[in-house]
Amino acid sequence: MKTTVAVIQCPLGDGIDANVARVLGHVRDAAARGANVVLPPELFEGPYFCTVEDDREFARAMPVEGHPTIAAFSALARELGVVIPVSFFERSGPAYYNSLAMIDADGTVLGVYRKSHIPDGPGYEEKFYFRPGDTGFRVWQTRFGAIGVGICWDQWYPECARAMVLAGAELLLYPTAIGSEPHDPSLDTRDPWQRAMIGHAVSNIIPVCAANRIGLEGAQRFYGSSFCADHRGDMRAELSRDEEGVALATFDIADTRRLRAAWGFFRDRRPDLYGVLLTGDGGPRPPR
Repeated sequence: MKTTVAVIQCPLGDGIDANVARVLGHVRDAAARGANVVLPPELFEGPYFCTVEDDREFARAMPVEGHPTIAAFSALARELGVVIPVSFFERSGPAYYNSLAMIDADGTVLGVYRKSHIPDGPGYEEKFYFRPGDTGFRVWQTRFGAIGVGICWDQWYPECARAMVLAGAELLLYPTAIGSEPHDPSLDTRDPWQRAMIGHAVSNIIPVCAANRIGLEGAQRFYGSSFCADHRGDMRAELSRDEEGVALATFDIADTRRLRAAWGFFRDRRPDLYGVLLTGDGGPRPPR
């Protein structure tokens, strides 16, 4: 089976209706160009509000049930016959999460993933807003393949990618909001950001795609550079630092599955030696 993935890259302002309409338009464009799976950026309903700790921003969060943006993308997925992972700010009782709803090509919401790794640093104050996710890493069987999704900071962790592939993922997707570092204007993380995910592609023999926003938001400039890489880590599609639009790449899922088996990375794994990964500091695990 061949699956065509599109990543959306665009600027996102403060108006929810305008942002949603912009992304819906890009989904339509991607579908018209043959995309089966269309990935918008992280938290695309508004600006990246986590630059500062401001309790007024909690008003942006909504529950999954009755969420108008999820409903709008569900209707569009059903109309176009495409899979759409939708990033959103989730309120669940008194808790708040950075979440993603996986919408299948018939408009069904297959489930929700809550971001596992929550960053905290200048310009990325996410621990003020989001609880660490409690869903575990998720893989969904969609019409166009088994898809695993990590959210932004998740993309730096090889354990996240490996866990999703062990759970059956055939594509890895990463919606993102990343750009300049307000505390250090000389620091540009674009290249290591891409390299980290390309490394996941190579070490797991799996296509990896990431969608980022662009433009200046306050003191941060988001550097775009959304891309799709194949199982070799070769760049199959890429957008520039400031280019709005969609980039598409087609992957042969069955062929990649065969190559994954042939390379033997999963045959030769030694989970009996990986106990150190279950510790926080590399030391012995404390007795229970």
